Amino acid sequence: MKLLSIAIPCYNSQDYMEHCIETLLAGGEDVEILIVDDGSKDRTAEIADSYAEKYPTIIKAIHQENGGHGEAVNTGIRNATGLYFKVVDSDDWVDQEAYEKILKTLRELSGGSETLDMLVSNFVYEKEGAKHKKVMKYTGILPENQMFSWSDAKHFRKGRYILMHSVIYRTQLLRECGLELPKHTFYVDNIFVYVPLPYVKNMYYLNVDFYRYYIGREDQSVNENVMIRRIDQQIKVNKIMVEAVDLWKLQNRKLRKYMFNYLEIITIISTIMCIRSGTEENLEKKRQLWKYIKDYDIRLFHHLRKGIMGTTMNLPGKGGRKISVAAYKISQKVVGFN
Repeated sequence: MKLLSIAIPCYNSQDYMEHCIETLLAGGEDVEILIVDDGSKDRTAEIADSYAEKYPTIIKAIHQENGGHGEAVNTGIRNATGLYFKVVDSDDWVDQEAYEKILKTLRELSGGSETLDMLVSNFVYEKEGAKHKKVMKYTGILPENQMFSWSDAKHFRKGRYILMHSVIYRTQLLRECGLELPKHTFYVDNIFVYVPLPYVKNMYYLNVDFYRYYIGREDQSVNENVMIRRIDQQIKVNKIMVEAVDLWKLQNRKLRKYMFNYLEIITIISTIMCIRSGTEENLEKKRQLWKYIKDYDIRLFHHLRKGIMGTTMNLPGKGGRKISVAAYKISQKVVGFN
């Protein structure tokens, strides 16, 4: 069995996927790299096949009809043989030194008496043209270099969240929690990282800048204009997250608070995108989203409204909308379009 399975969802990725793959090959035989070609129309399939041919014990090329990013991740999970599972997008890459430490840590922990469910590490916003690269760290929140549970975590400040770039899950846990991402939908990385959390008992935080998250392409899903155009998909993800976990039933107070905060920030992003679009149609979608939450779970509705940010989202009229845009800076940190 491989130690770590890494899925690379690829759609028309010919221009950058090789850099991603090359950085992951440094893991050697400990890793399994699953290149999932999601119905690409360029040379992606050809590049994937050539790598699989060159590294048959490490790389597997999987070709499927276009199903979107979520379905490519689903395919990765279904085909993974590794003990642990990581998603690396085809335009991103990993730091070599941090990669070695991650694999060494996973190797050591996999032989221990306790089962590791989730390993967290830092990620770097590799923003095109930015002189100073922002790093998402979890120092002061998560204990370092030791196995711990939710009870040992400290308070996550607004804007500090465990995102898909930060996380490596135990593969079997992803299967046991019934994770299934929707097809043809962007922003499913939020579902990927959110739904398994109640199943996570043992965690480990490695303070290394492992994942390099590239920001700069105009067609990128986190580009603000693109997000506004795809507001229906953002709202769809928001609703799936509302329904996926009954937060009131979570026993651990810290886990429950963290997941409430995460759901709150996703709802803020949905709301802000509707507001910033400036169209009456999207303002109506904002109203409908909040009505949906109210009808689905009145207690959750009031909880989200009461949250510092939730309150600003629902102030009436233009004044309320102006205040709500002040919440924008925090949501920027989460989706990375700042």
